Amino acid sequence: MKTEDVTSGQHKKISGKQYEQELGKLQLELVKLQEWVKFKKLRVIVIFEGRDAAGKGGTIKCISQVLNPRICRVVALTTPTEREKTQWYFQRYVPHLPAAGEIVLFDRSWYNRAGVERVMEFCTTDEYWDFLRSCPNFERMLIRSGIILIKYWFSVSEEEQEKRFKSRNADPTKRWKLSQIDLKSRELYIEYSKAKDEMFAYTDTKISPWFAVDADNKKRARLNCIHHFLSMIPYEDLTPEPLEFSPKKENKGYVRPPMEEMTYVPEVY
Repeated sequence: MKTEDVTSGQHKKISGKQYEQELGKLQLELVKLQEWVKFKKLRVIVIFEGRDAAGKGGTIKCISQVLNPRICRVVALTTPTEREKTQWYFQRYVPHLPAAGEIVLFDRSWYNRAGVERVMEFCTTDEYWDFLRSCPNFERMLIRSGIILIKYWFSVSEEEQEKRFKSRNADPTKRWKLSQIDLKSRELYIEYSKAKDEMFAYTDTKISPWFAVDADNKKRARLNCIHHFLSMIPYEDLTPEPLEFSPKKENKGYVRPPMEEMTYVPEVY
C-alpha cells in the first residue's frame, strides 16, 4: 500500500489525446471565467500548496497560459529578505492581493510557515503557533472584504515523489527545480505529513476550506483541479463576437527600405 496524504481511488490512465482534448475544453472555460471576473470586478485568490514535485507548477501553468497576464498573474515569492523577516508575517503577501477584476495564483503562499518553515525549523515555535492562530482570522478578513479565496493541497505519494525527484535530477532542463531543501524533504516525509495534518486542523475552516488534489497522476490532477476551480465561481459566457475586418487600404507610395540595411537574426534553423 502506498503512503499518501489523502485516500484516493485507483488511478486510471488517460491518453495524451484525451488529456489535450479535455484540457482544451477547460481552458476555453477559463477564458470565459476571466471575462466574467473582469466584468464583475471580482477579486480571486487561488492558493496552491502541497508536496515538493506534486505538480503545482504544471497546473498553474495550464491555467495561466491561456489567460491575460493583466488579469491573471502568478505570485511565487522568494526567500524573505532580512527586512521582511522583521515585518508582520502576512505583510509581504498583502501587496500581491488582487484588485477588482484580477485573479492571483499563489505558487506557495503564507502557508510556507506551516510547512517548510515548521519542518526545517526556519521559524521559532512561537512564530509557528502565532501563525496557526492568526491565519484563520487573516483569511476571514480577506473573505469578508469580498475576496474569493480557494485553497488547493496537492497530495503525492512518497513513491511517486521519489520517482519525480529522480526524473528531475536526470534532466538538465529540470534540474533547477531541485534544491537541497527538496532533497531534505525526502528524509522528512513523515514530518511533512504531520505538519500538514496540524495545518489542516487549524486552517481547514468552513469559511475557507482546503481542497485536496490527488496528484499521483499529473494529467488527471490538472484536469480535476481546473474543473473544480471553474465550479467554484458561477460565471456566464461573455465571449465577444468575432470582429469584422475592414478591407485593407492600398499601398500609396510607401517604399520599404532595402532589406540589406536591416540586421536580422541569423537563420540557424
